[in-house]
Amino acid sequence: MSGKHIHIEEPGPSELRSPLVQHEMKRAGVWIGMGIAVALVVLLAQPIMLILGALVLTSMMDGGTRLLGRVLPVGRGWRLAIILFAAFAFLAYTFYLTGSSLGAQAQAMRVIVEAQVSRIGGWLQQIGVTTTPGDLKSLAQQAMSSLGRVTAAVGTVVGVVTSGVMMLVLAIFIAVEPKLYERGVAWMLPMGRRTRFYRIADRMAWTLRRLMFGRIVGMTVEGVGTWLLLWAGGVPMAALLGILTGLFAFLPNIGSIISGVLIVLVGFSAGSDTGLYAFGVYLAVQIIDGYLIVPMVAKRATDLAPALVLGAQILFGALFGILGLFLADPIVAMLKVYLEERSKALEAEREGSSLIEVAPGRP
Repeated sequence: MSGKHIHIEEPGPSELRSPLVQHEMKRAGVWIGMGIAVALVVLLAQPIMLILGALVLTSMMDGGTRLLGRVLPVGRGWRLAIILFAAFAFLAYTFYLTGSSLGAQAQAMRVIVEAQVSRIGGWLQQIGVTTTPGDLKSLAQQAMSSLGRVTAAVGTVVGVVTSGVMMLVLAIFIAVEPKLYERGVAWMLPMGRRTRFYRIADRMAWTLRRLMFGRIVGMTVEGVGTWLLLWAGGVPMAALLGILTGLFAFLPNIGSIISGVLIVLVGFSAGSDTGLYAFGVYLAVQIIDGYLIVPMVAKRATDLAPALVLGAQILFGALFGILGLFLADPIVAMLKVYLEERSKALEAEREGSSLIEVAPGRP
């Protein structure tokens, strides 16, 4: 007996009951799951962004329906129908009245912008900068073509119309009864996490409604204000510049830069005095929106740093294209809400555990 050694068998890699193997399998499963999630995001970029766009549209419809409910005591379905009818009627009326003139102005603006870019290129060559007008045009084309993979799907007219219709239909279905879809998502979660999910979903919906309301107010103020002030100053194509400024106002930071460049280029095409006046109009409208509208309406709800929004626009624009550029701000706002709620939950858990530890030692 003394000369014999007792050999204790240890579990091998194929023994799933081993705690070590189970631990390693869990770690590997986490990394495999993350890899699969990243691959799915890349492959399903277009439908994911369309769904997020539909949620943003839903928040706008829901916000209008709630505001209308304060003055019109009818059912939610009727209020939503009134909001949709008013929006479509306004768009149809606007394009019916200004469609032909805006088309002619758009062609004239293209010629003016190209001529101004050529003049800027010639001026740069005179002061010794080795560039040509063609370099500026190719730079703009490269910037547009470098957008993400979603751009390939929605880059054509048919793709834009199809994507817009899909987002609109999906947004209407969700806006009719949003709580139904909220309960459907919560049903897939464990019972213990549903309360926190409802809280986060309500906070996200409130933030999106506030953010989109501020965005619509800003678009209206910038578009109408730019149009009236440019028209009063005799700047060419004031109506088209006002509409473009209002549309670009949906994009914080980047949109104001694009609209400002167009306003200045068109203004200086009519003379130095007109150009300086157009530049002053641009500054005045941006100051009113940035220091009055945004702090009063949207910043209280989101409080997003401008550099954070601009960085998100660059990142999402490169990854997901035009839709990513438009949805960067709402996505960052929703992520901010989730992280804040998650931080509050972790803080509450730590406080609860510390109270449990202290309680037995009390006299």
